[in-house]
Amino acid sequence: MVTSFYITPKAIFVVDQQRTCQLVTLGCKVNQYETQLVLETLQQNGYREAADGESADLCIVNTCTVTNTGDSKSRQVIRQLAKKNPGTKTIVMGCYATRDPQAVSELPNVIEVVTDKRELPDVLGRFGIFDMPAGISEFEGHRRAFVKIQDGCILKCSYCIIPKVRPGIRSRRPQDIEDEIRRLVDNGYCEIVISGIHVGHFGIDTNNLTNGDNPERLWDLFRRLDRIPGDWRMRLSSIESVEVNDDFIKAAGDCEHLCPQFHPALQSGSDTVLERMRRRYRVDRFLERLDQIRDMLGNDPAFTTDIIVGFPGETDAEFEETLETCRRARFMKIHAFPYSRRDGTPAADFKDQLPPNIIKERVHALSSLERDLALDFYNNRVAVGTQQVVLAERICDDRPGWVKGTDQWYVPTEVQGTAADLGRFVRCIPQEANRHGVVASRIDTAEDRKTLATAGKSF
Repeated sequence: MVTSFYITPKAIFVVDQQRTCQLVTLGCKVNQYETQLVLETLQQNGYREAADGESADLCIVNTCTVTNTGDSKSRQVIRQLAKKNPGTKTIVMGCYATRDPQAVSELPNVIEVVTDKRELPDVLGRFGIFDMPAGISEFEGHRRAFVKIQDGCILKCSYCIIPKVRPGIRSRRPQDIEDEIRRLVDNGYCEIVISGIHVGHFGIDTNNLTNGDNPERLWDLFRRLDRIPGDWRMRLSSIESVEVNDDFIKAAGDCEHLCPQFHPALQSGSDTVLERMRRRYRVDRFLERLDQIRDMLGNDPAFTTDIIVGFPGETDAEFEETLETCRRARFMKIHAFPYSRRDGTPAADFKDQLPPNIIKERVHALSSLERDLALDFYNNRVAVGTQQVVLAERICDDRPGWVKGTDQWYVPTEVQGTAADLGRFVRCIPQEANRHGVVASRIDTAEDRKTLATAGKSF
């Protein structure tokens, strides 16, 4: 049942064309997408974003609760907004709002706490804000656009609070997703990041979203989106290795718009730790999936991952197993997260919680290994010499006439360019690698390509 935590009596506010708003997002790509959807709703109802130093009539905070730090930052942001915007009305949504609505309601200027985002249209309606769009048209402040395809998680990992604050599985209609991405591509976005709380479960909850008897799964969605014309690419934000089945791998090999970079979250490279985490796979099976993707795609796809360091009871030997697994996986990038006790999860009550200094040392060791693995991958891209397509994201402050971005393998790349290239694709050939990424030579003309071909570079 959809519920919301109310603080004040219901009220209707007449929207003034000059009403101002300020939105703040903490946390994941899904939160950022949801904030963008709310922003576009406000804008089509006559709101505009408050300028720097200008007080906002309405503030909306999208909170995170994945760690205790997320809770603390959420509270801090709400207090800061109240201080900078005296008399403002603040609506709080997101995972922390769902987990502890009473604590959020007691923060200054908070008048609504949305504990279930499905009720958000009703909440906004009480402020005279109606007609929430089915999807977004832009992604403010970003060179690439995140698109949420599903919400919710039904897993029971022992360290994670998210299934309690985003329970169940809710997949979006494939046609709505397609329409949204077509609109974003038409509006100039060259890269779309397919996002969700558990994207591998897309479609398992829906039986009537397609014309056939079977729902569209993630690999079907890949194929649908791959038919969208234009010079653009899609990137998958994350995937559980157990959901990398034959259908997924075949679609990944067939879809020309899908980036050859995948983010299967390993969390630990030790089978005994994975068991305590209540993960659904073991190391050998995980590595087998990576090899299957490599065999299908060729050209050495990139793999990135998440690792939780210092999980309760993690021994020196178990941590060494994680390091060895990362070497065998040949990850290009590793997000190393020091374990943080999350109240309300089974792992918070596990014995043998590790001291912070041990966790810090292990994070440092894993980060050192990551730098070595990344450099190996960058050097391989240079050695192979295939064409890179870089999404230019920012100007190189220390190198005039150059821009920084990421290629289809998510390799950080510097290439010749100007501000006019930002948000656009730049085609280039990698020339040298360093610990920060790749330096590449731009390809602009047919003559450039001919010269490179003569030099033996493939593209």
